[in-house]
Amino acid sequence: MRKIYMYATIAVALVMSACGSERAAESDYLVVVSEAVMADGEWATVAEALATKHDAEIVTYATAPRDAMETIREAYPRYVAIVDMPENIGRDFVIDVHKLCREVDDDIYGDFLWGIITGYDAKAAMRMVENSTEPLVVRDAVATIMELNSAKWFDNYAWVDDHTKGLWGEKRGSDAEIVTGMVAPEEVLGKFKSLYEAYDPDLVVTAAHATQKNLEMPYSLGHFKPRDGRLYAHNIFTDEESYIIESGKRRVYTAIGNCLIGDVNNTKESMAIAWMNGSNVATMVGYVVTTWHGRAGWGAMKYWVTAPERYTLAEAVYMNQQDLLHQHNEWTPALYDTAYDFSNDDFWGELECAGARLGEVLGREVDFNDAADWDMIGFWHDRDVLAYYGDPKWDVRLQPVEAECDYTVTSAMRDGEYVVTITTDEDFNLERMLGDKFKQEHVLDLPFNYFFPERLDNPRLAEGQTWDAVVDENFLLVYNPAFEPGKTYEIRLSVE
Repeated sequence: MRKIYMYATIAVALVMSACGSERAAESDYLVVVSEAVMADGEWATVAEALATKHDAEIVTYATAPRDAMETIREAYPRYVAIVDMPENIGRDFVIDVHKLCREVDDDIYGDFLWGIITGYDAKAAMRMVENSTEPLVVRDAVATIMELNSAKWFDNYAWVDDHTKGLWGEKRGSDAEIVTGMVAPEEVLGKFKSLYEAYDPDLVVTAAHATQKNLEMPYSLGHFKPRDGRLYAHNIFTDEESYIIESGKRRVYTAIGNCLIGDVNNTKESMAIAWMNGSNVATMVGYVVTTWHGRAGWGAMKYWVTAPERYTLAEAVYMNQQDLLHQHNEWTPALYDTAYDFSNDDFWGELECAGARLGEVLGREVDFNDAADWDMIGFWHDRDVLAYYGDPKWDVRLQPVEAECDYTVTSAMRDGEYVVTITTDEDFNLERMLGDKFKQEHVLDLPFNYFFPERLDNPRLAEGQTWDAVVDENFLLVYNPAFEPGKTYEIRLSVE
């Protein structure tokens, strides 16, 4: 019988199973579940199915996942799935999961990859679990951004543009030419809806104005809104409404540049839940606050598209987060334990408050026109506010771009050390490894990055290694690597 650990709201008292305190499972996965879920027969089945899929234990909490901190530390999982009803999930819930993720051990980095399993009802949550069982290679996509317009990652791709009003484009077939066209402003909403329905995409990418209750087309030319767990289009020119025609295909949704759309807002009548339910989104990434800097969302996308075959979406989100944490801590370590204040609804009021607090830390006045100061505030703002909905261990990837596969990375134990070997081809392009200037205004160059195939025990640079590196149990980052074509590099790590 599966062990279930339960916590009281205040005392955080562990209730042991009949087997005592020794943990029998060797799984690297933990399912963390609200007591409300386990008290509801249909929802409890979702948690049990997820735990069975990953041979994982279940731990329950009364009010928040951190109630289960002692057992999370004891289990020391590499993956954590949190199962809860939408009525219990909001902005502060997501922010606290980010903080919890960093508190398992004593360093500043995230100790596990996490995802939230939820849905309009228990059946929708179960679909999320079932749809993320078999791997997915993304082949077809639609978007409301121009940054992916090369379409090199996709067999079929279509978009409406957020840099030129009325511009749209498509590529039908992996070797097909990209075709573009123009529509009148009042036709943009209908164009995106028709492209979505025609392409039936594996991946949807958006970045425009949004809230918990709507997604606007670029230039605010119409809305998608939620109703009864489904999405419908609202034409602002004619006031007509029409539901999106769905095929039932499982999808991934990355709302990388939208405000607030990742906030379930403690209700099942929200955009996030409608995407997961009506549009069968098995994994969704989105902000739970108003976004302006964009480091968390655009950075996650940059990690994913830079080496598309190497990272699952969850790994890309995780790796970007660790890079963000490192740079943020290098600039302003005093802010590591300081929460950003999201209580001010006025953008400039919020920014002035953050600038004043940062000025106290730096001992000088903050200049909002200075790029370095702007980044310090922006990284702080973005640190804990990108939500990941879905199974964090789901193998969902972009397909490789063969012409850009110009280096390999392997790792193995050798002579008592863990050795990461990077071999560059003769046509290796360092700029491409560093992100190829993708969304450079938000993210800048990436370090060389590697997510270890298995978690290491206390890894650190071996004696004599001089890399500008960050090493933690799950990953390696090397800043300013200066790799050259046709060479082999070894990064040696001491481990316990």
